This record gives sequence, structure tokens and C-alpha cells, in this order.
Amino acid sequence: MRPGRFLTCLADPEELSVAPPIHQVVNYSAPTAEDFDALNEQSQPRHYYRRYGNPTQARLERVVAAAEGAEAALATASGMGAVTTIVVALLSQGDHVVAQHSMYGGTLSLLRDVAPRFGVGVTFVDQTDTDAFARALTPDTKLIMLETPSNPLLQLTDVKAVTALARARGILTFADNTVATPFNQRPLEEGVDLVMHSVTKAISGHADVQAGMVLGSSELIERLWRAHTMVGSVISPFDAWLALRGLRTLSLRAERQNQCAQAVAEYLAGHPAVRVVNYPGLPGHPQHDLVKRQMRGFGGLLSFELRGGQAAAEQLISALRLPVRSPSLGGTRSTLVRPAAMWSNELTEEELAEANVPGGLIRFAVGLEHEADLIADLSQGLAALASENAV
Repeated sequence: MRPGRFLTCLADPEELSVAPPIHQVVNYSAPTAEDFDALNEQSQPRHYYRRYGNPTQARLERVVAAAEGAEAALATASGMGAVTTIVVALLSQGDHVVAQHSMYGGTLSLLRDVAPRFGVGVTFVDQTDTDAFARALTPDTKLIMLETPSNPLLQLTDVKAVTALARARGILTFADNTVATPFNQRPLEEGVDLVMHSVTKAISGHADVQAGMVLGSSELIERLWRAHTMVGSVISPFDAWLALRGLRTLSLRAERQNQCAQAVAEYLAGHPAVRVVNYPGLPGHPQHDLVKRQMRGFGGLLSFELRGGQAAAEQLISALRLPVRSPSLGGTRSTLVRPAAMWSNELTEEELAEANVPGGLIRFAVGLEHEADLIADLSQGLAALASENAV
């Protein structure tokens, strides 16, 4: 979808005001007992009780669904609220899940530490090996959980191949599309059943919202909504309103970040102090051909390792002036972080090693700064690092 077409699809035909209002109300009244009974029987009612739905939330769900090409959507209070709702709604004791080694740390922690306590088995596989998914399937497998590109290694899953494998066996598939954004990738078009976003990241885009979103068929979203009313991960109307504001500039921001991340990745790949750069837009990325088939843009996230390991990574992060040390991504300001440090409270050292997240890995989420300024900052930081280590 071209950028202009993407922006057009975000228009909400049900809203006449240029800037939508905020409906901050918790509960609504019904004029008659019959009207109340009718509200009580609705799915995702907008004018009943906020845990069940809200007009501002419904508006956000409609426009993100349009962006992803989905029938329906459910907004939550965070990305992890969305993932937890999926697990609670779709899995029961004795069920089995196949997931990737390389995923967001919170999702890995939920699958490793929480799901087994409720009798749900989980098998982790290398997402770059489609045959590994097939080998991991059992008669009890109910869900395959994907994240592509993955955070923080920027590895890809062949979505069409895995979803074909799942559909032939009646298994549901879920894909975290946070890193790519609906501007760069629409997994539902590749056969995925459910797509998730941490709206906190690029969709809101301004580091002032915490929210999540699940998208899919009306039937699946209905199942999730019923579980959601019990989980209670409810988005606030103000966060929904701010996310709507951010969404209106997503295509402009995503294009800029695609361009900037590509330039930064190319610079780092050519620097002698850098051991490896993980960015699917680089021709040397092992899945570069796949990303060209599966995505319209390569995204604003990359990661890299220095030859000096963890100590050098910390020195470089401290030496840089433009990016800030922060645990999030997708905003207007570039951020840097060592994922091993950020996820140390969720994953053990052994689990980090199994997820191939070394201590010296730096995750670089590109913002809206000019690429020349970011590269100049990296240049002075790497020069300072070389000078300090030479002394």
C-alpha cells in the first residue's frame, strides 16, 4: 500500500469532527429496563461500562483495523495485556504452544514462567527454520506464536510458510507486528489469524501512551473480548485518544525511520569497531530476500555488537549525545539500550543465552533525527571509544 493510500485508510467515516473527542465516561445509563438488557447482551458495547468498551476505544480499534486490513480489533492497556488476553482466551490445561526463541522478553517470560503453571506446554524453535516449526507440532498444539522481525535480533519468520503449515492442521497463528508496524507489513494478508501491536511503540509514536491491540476476524476478537473483560487490561480513553493522534502521522514517521535506519545500519556495517549489524535492509542479512518479499519497508529498529563486547557497548551508549538510554522504541527520539540489561529482571542469563541475546548487544531504535546527525554522533562516540581503549 502506498503511503498516501495508507493515510487515507485511517479516515473514520463515523466521526464528523476533525479532531475526535475523548469520552472519559466510565458507565452509562439506559432509558428503560429493556434498553439496559439489550446493552448487557452486546459485544464490545460503547455505551455501557468502560471495562466492556468505550467510544474512544472503539474509534481507535476501527482505524487500526483499517490499517491492518482486519475485520475487528480489541484495544488493551498494554502490549503484554494483549498477549496475556490471547493466552487466557485461547489456551487451556493440556494445550501446547510453539513459539520462537527470539521474541520480546515479556512474551518469553510469560511463556516460560507463567504458561507452564497452568498446564500449557511450550516448545521454542528457531524462527528462521520453517521445518523446526513442523517438527515441534504435537496433536495438542493449539497456537503458534510469531514475532517478525523479532526484537532485538531482527530475525524474520517465513509467515506464509508457517501459516500454511498451521492451517493444514487447524492450528491458530499469532504474530507480533510491533517492530514492522502495519505500514511496513500486514501479516493478516499472509495468512496469520491474529496480529498484535504494542501501541505504546510506533503506532502512538510519541512516548506518552501505553496501550496494546489485537486484530483478526470478528469471531476471534469476540472470543478475546470475553476473556478481556475478566483480565481487565483496559485502555484508558485518554491513551486511546493520544494513540489516534499518533496514528495519523504513522506513515510519515515510518517512512522517515525506514530511511534513517537503513543509513545508520549501512554506516555501522562498514565500521571496523562493529562486529555485526542486525538489520534486514542490509544485503548481507541472511534473510534479505525474504524481507523483500514479505515487507514493504525494513523498519526503524536495528541492533549491533561491537568487537569490544559488553564493556565497549556501555562505553558507546554513554558517549552518544543524541539517542537516549531508554527501554522503548518507535518514538520521535532515538533510543539505545542493552536488551540483556533491560530484560535481566524477566529472563535468567541462561534464558538470555538461549534467546541469543548477548550482553554486548545494543538495540538502536531510530527516531526522527536526521541520519547525518545520528551518524556524526555515532562517529564521535566510536572515535572516543577507540581513543579511550588505546590509552
